Amino acid sequence: MTGPSGDVRPMPMEGHGAYNRNSRVQAAGLLPAVTLLQDATRIVPLESGTQPVLVADYGASSGRNSLVPMAAAIGVLRERLGPERAISIVHTDLPGNDFTALFQTLEDDPDSYLKGDPAAFASAVGRSFYEQILPPESVTLGWSSWAVQWLSRVPAVIPDQVQIAFSRDPDACAAFARQAAQDWRTFLFARSRELRPGGRLVVLTMAVDDAGEFGYRPLLAAIQATLEGMVREGFIRPDELRLMAIPTVGRSRAELAAPLEDGGLGGLTIAHLEVFHAEDRIWAQFEADGDAQAFGAQWAAFSRASVFPTLAGALEGGRDDPRAAGFMERLEAGTRVQLAAAPEPMLIPLAKMVIAKDVPAGG
Repeated sequence: MTGPSGDVRPMPMEGHGAYNRNSRVQAAGLLPAVTLLQDATRIVPLESGTQPVLVADYGASSGRNSLVPMAAAIGVLRERLGPERAISIVHTDLPGNDFTALFQTLEDDPDSYLKGDPAAFASAVGRSFYEQILPPESVTLGWSSWAVQWLSRVPAVIPDQVQIAFSRDPDACAAFARQAAQDWRTFLFARSRELRPGGRLVVLTMAVDDAGEFGYRPLLAAIQATLEGMVREGFIRPDELRLMAIPTVGRSRAELAAPLEDGGLGGLTIAHLEVFHAEDRIWAQFEADGDAQAFGAQWAAFSRASVFPTLAGALEGGRDDPRAAGFMERLEAGTRVQLAAAPEPMLIPLAKMVIAKDVPAGG
């Protein structure tokens, strides 16, 4: 939302289940990291006794993309713990997140990890993961997918684009780089306090590949062109467009590793780090059926559910602006038309990593 100083902060994803319905890109990208989560679950130390084993899901959104990884972790834990030991799964996200959709998904979705496991217990915390959320040394396993690329704040105006990866403004690029480094370190430090000794945190996040590519060029060009058209039509003002920014970053392999080198951070070290290109399932479907309209519609719906609410927050009245609903509709429609006119595959660079908390000597 826009404050007195023009500061725009990230908004929760679109509610009413929209993110769940339009997160195919995220669903495809997280699968390679699920294997890492299973491997981590096999080796984390588990205390004897009856206390619940706590699994934290950082940045859960509406929950659909949490089902597969949480079920995978629970499956391995059941092999190690047996059927009766309690497992507590805590989903976290911003206070304004659609937690109603999250709990409805956990209750109703046939893939819910709660089905058939009376000793699995779900809860949620509405709080930013850029601070400590859970008690010290309480988390055995942590998981975060498609979340830590979101910065805690928009650190500067981007004068020539809505995504910093394609800006040519050196001051804006430097401000975003500083914020990205600070936020990543802050996130890791908070997790270092929450993880138990020997615990593991598996992270999947947007990245830049080894060639320095952030990806999504056709999509972001379509969004930018549509916004500029809305200015020409007089639907939004130039000063509103100037404040619009998607506060996501792709970090390089070196940037992800930096806080965890030279002795680690709060006892955290890197157990695995890999940058890869995720499958573009929307392009694969287009290659199979040749439906350009569906191609444009799916990428536009993905963008609406994930980033358009934050762009709408830069309107004079924020997301409560009387133009907000029309803004979302126009931006989705314009993005859809542009992408359908010239379909191209999207480059989707991601990083998957496992972060371990050391066991103290003699521990």
